[in-house]
This record gives sequence, C-alpha cells and structure tokens, in this order.
Amino acid sequence: MTISMFAVVSSLVRSMQNLVHILEKGAAHSEAKQIDQSIFLQSRLYPDMFPLVKQVQIVSDVSRRGVARLAGVEAPAMEDKETTFAELIDRIKRTIVFIESLTPEQINGTEEKEITMTVRDMTLKFSGINYLLGFVVPNVYFHITTAYDILRHNGVELGKIDFLGKP
Repeated sequence: MTISMFAVVSSLVRSMQNLVHILEKGAAHSEAKQIDQSIFLQSRLYPDMFPLVKQVQIVSDVSRRGVARLAGVEAPAMEDKETTFAELIDRIKRTIVFIESLTPEQINGTEEKEITMTVRDMTLKFSGINYLLGFVVPNVYFHITTAYDILRHNGVELGKIDFLGKP
C-alpha cells in the first residue's frame, strides 16, 4: 500500500484549522472572564516548558518549513512577535495559506527525498516519508496538544471534538 504524502500534509492543515478554533475559544474565554490575554499566552504546563505563544509558533514553523523542505521551496519567514490571540490565529492562517498554495505534484513522490536538517547541535537525516511521518507530524501534534492542554488547564472549556474537529 502506498501513502499519499499530500494527504498527510492535508491532515496537518486540518489540525491547524482545529488549532485556530481552539485559540478562538481561548480568546473568547479571556474576554468573557476579563482576563488579560497575556496570562494565557504566557502560561506553561510546567516551568521548563514553552508557553502557549511559543507552542503555536512551533506548530507554524514545523508545518511551514517541513512542507517547504519536501516541496523544494523556500518557506515564508515569520517573526516570533505575536502578543495576542488574534496575532497567533493570523499566523496559523498564513501558514495554512502557504501550505495550501502547494500542489500534490510538489509533495507526492518525495518519499525517498533526502532531508537533512540541523536541530540544536545535531545533524538529522531522513527520507521524505520518515521526515513527514516521524518528525513533522509528531511535532505538530505534540505542540497542538500542548497548546490545547495549556488552555484547558487554565479553564477554557475545550473538549476532544475541539482537538479533532467536527467530521
């Protein structure tokens, strides 16, 4: 059985659309409870973990750069300067627009493409399929889950369907 690399990339888009919904619920909760947004955006699950704002930025970075590497194109640069829910939502929406601008022909067939990247002081090498399924997808899901958990822990009424999205 073969896998469509583009179908996997499409699942990332769906997850980011769900993240937009989660962030919108966070913004609405902040407004309804009259709690400064920065309280939520700088919240962490544990002191050595990144705050919500960084979790969302990483979702954008890993998705955008990961898909760009597979397609052999340059990912648009984005500065890490978001300070509101609206700015985080905009960043994710811009990431989605970029990914949706790529065609199946640019992604499919990259299963064996060699991907080399440096993370901290390590050089990592992957085949395209291992990169997508073993690095990009787990990272995106991890950071979306952590963003969800931070908001849920801080009282935002979220449920499993918010994470999964409606069918």
